[in-house]
Amino acid sequence: MPAGVDVVVEPGRVQVKGPLGELSQVVPLRMSIDRDGDTITVTRPTERGEDRSLHGLTRTLIANMVEGVTQGFTKTLEIQGVGYRAGMRGSDLELNVGYSHSVVVKPRPGISFEVPVPTQVIVKGTNKQQVGQTAAEVRKVRPPEPYKGKGIRYADEVVRRKVGKRA
Repeated sequence: MPAGVDVVVEPGRVQVKGPLGELSQVVPLRMSIDRDGDTITVTRPTERGEDRSLHGLTRTLIANMVEGVTQGFTKTLEIQGVGYRAGMRGSDLELNVGYSHSVVVKPRPGISFEVPVPTQVIVKGTNKQQVGQTAAEVRKVRPPEPYKGKGIRYADEVVRRKVGKRA
């Protein structure tokens, strides 16, 4: 456990408080979660496939909460296309991506947007699932098309290009 992180384990629920905020998660009752000093141990009742899956899920959820309240999560999106750009309107994200109007995306609670350059959007937050969901919703405004590659894509995404029509 990093310094400054407080974990409260209740039956069926884990709460993590840290410098960036507070998160809580419902966990399966079958898993026993023990806190021993700076370590949290998740143990499974049996070796059945379902219990093994829940064991890994529970461990990962707790690890993501700890990482979220200490460092936070980010997703970077890139905008490609002539005249395509993003900007901030207060705390909302304004996208001009080839429609006749600009599209405004409001952030969820605990999520913030950054636009360091007009062709890049950074989604930040403490909850990994919400950061990914918000980034997916922004990408859905104009997904990358396979012929010219125009649209909104993740920074590490590779868009497979198709050959256009042949004359």
